[in-house]
Amino acid sequence: MAGSAFYDANPLEQVAINLFHGWGYNFYRKENQLRADDQLIRAKVGLLLGSARKSVEKAESDYRREHLPPLTREQPRHDSAAIAGAQTLERLAHGIGDLQGLMTSQPVPENDRMTQRYRKEAETLQRLVTGDHRLVGQAELLRSMLDGKDGAWILNSLPDLQEGLRAIAETLRQRQLLLFPVA
Repeated sequence: MAGSAFYDANPLEQVAINLFHGWGYNFYRKENQLRADDQLIRAKVGLLLGSARKSVEKAESDYRREHLPPLTREQPRHDSAAIAGAQTLERLAHGIGDLQGLMTSQPVPENDRMTQRYRKEAETLQRLVTGDHRLVGQAELLRSMLDGKDGAWILNSLPDLQEGLRAIAETLRQRQLLLFPVA
């Protein structure tokens, strides 16, 4: 048994290394750990943005129930300010959802020979992870601002919330520029 080829470390190691390189992956490279970290961070940011969106959707639903009751003969039309408020909450939820979609669809540098040859992959990934830390902070701030808030509070705080959405969008744009610099 001990003389079997299955126990000879050098040829087995060579086979494993050849397979890893053939697959374009080596589990022990720093770049792969950074790539995995980046994907994990992006998934968590997506969850935070999803939670923020759910808070706005709940607030919108409650706002509609409170401010837009069923029409009656005495009140055949809804108050235009209440309709505008509900629509504003709906647009805010969609805006957060759009950012969530952008976040989860963000590219990661490919693990190919061209990337490794012409771009410092580990350096780029490290800058991405650093930028993604900012995204985590921004998304958590947005989520915590919206958690448990009602529609009226959200409407009153709309300028701050929109500034937060712009900041997240700008951070996402900066992230894309790291991967695809404009020539």
